[in-house]
Amino acid sequence: MSIPVVDFGAYSLSEEDVTDEQMRHLSQELKAAFTEVGFVFLRNTGITREEVDRVMDASKKFFLQPDELKQPFSRKSFANNANHGWVSLETERLNPRRPGDLKEAFNTASLHPDIKWPSGALADFEEIQKSFFLRSDKNGTTLRSLYYPPVNSDKAKEGQLRCGEHSDYGTITLLFQNSEGLQVHSRSGEFICAPSIPEAVLINIADLLQRWTSDQLISVVHRVLLPPAGDSRTRQSVAFFVQPDDEALITCCDGSNKYPPVTAGDYLIERFSESYVRT
Repeated sequence: MSIPVVDFGAYSLSEEDVTDEQMRHLSQELKAAFTEVGFVFLRNTGITREEVDRVMDASKKFFLQPDELKQPFSRKSFANNANHGWVSLETERLNPRRPGDLKEAFNTASLHPDIKWPSGALADFEEIQKSFFLRSDKNGTTLRSLYYPPVNSDKAKEGQLRCGEHSDYGTITLLFQNSEGLQVHSRSGEFICAPSIPEAVLINIADLLQRWTSDQLISVVHRVLLPPAGDSRTRQSVAFFVQPDDEALITCCDGSNKYPPVTAGDYLIERFSESYVRT
């Protein structure tokens, strides 16, 4: 199994005239990818590498600061949104059975005017984070910048990964990455490596959309491995997690009772409690 690569040019951000035949072909390719693999690479989306690099560069400046300068922006420090802010190294366990993940993150989860942002040398951080994608404070949609620092594999804890095995929580995720390391769990039971394809966006189905479609679309477990011994390179990625409004009631669209109804907000809170259970 490999992750399909689909040309999204017919419906990119810059395209205006789209024929019915183009849309039919594109929808067939996407449906096949999301029902058989759960992941797809999209080329020619209209999102430029320069835009992605701008977010990564601003985020890296933040992550490379001493922890004491990042601490005031920690996740759960903001009354307006408990998920907004910095997540320190080993704080999150996306697989609760493993040690804390060897990554840092900054969650842009709120656009509330009272949110405090980095300033000084990072004065453009807020503007860059806010400009990359639109979102609403009525749901948990989040732009997450991720930084994986250099790792000495010999000193890592037993079973520790850069990002433990997990599936995403919402409807879809858009992922931009600057290097390899991500692995996707195939239907045959093996983990396959997701390549880093310049200019392509990696899209995957998340849990609520799998529930919504009664498992017609699949949310797939994935992880980020430690680098090979002697590899001191960092890794960066930017993930955009798309969530339904908090009050949206997620029920099976085919009318079945395969999954019990749940509001998107309650489901997100439940999943966060699992990821941060020991912190």
